[in-house]
Amino acid sequence: MSSVHAVDPDRPDAVDHDTVPPARTGLLVLAGVLLALPVIALMWVSSYSRDEPRLGGFPFFIWYQFLWVFLTSALTYTAYRIVLVARPHRPMDDLGQHGEWSADDARADVREEQR
Repeated sequence: MSSVHAVDPDRPDAVDHDTVPPARTGLLVLAGVLLALPVIALMWVSSYSRDEPRLGGFPFFIWYQFLWVFLTSALTYTAYRIVLVARPHRPMDDLGQHGEWSADDARADVREEQR
């Protein structure tokens, strides 16, 4: 479907699928940094390859990595929430609240694209 025919003029609530809301790149970069932190922290082995301090009898090397399991989960969730804010939601269909989709509609769209 070309962008000229993307929105039905008879239906002002129709969604133009050829346009994408602008993404807030600063927030996307922040989400990327949050996702990179655990990777960098755990790849820098020399920073935690030691025995002391012990926690519950476990050497630092073990409990430090285990701590990152929970930190990574929190950072991933935070990055996900940031991406949701950075990229606004756009409805995936243009049916509206009372619309019905049918295979005939899809075939008509394909025929229109082939013109």
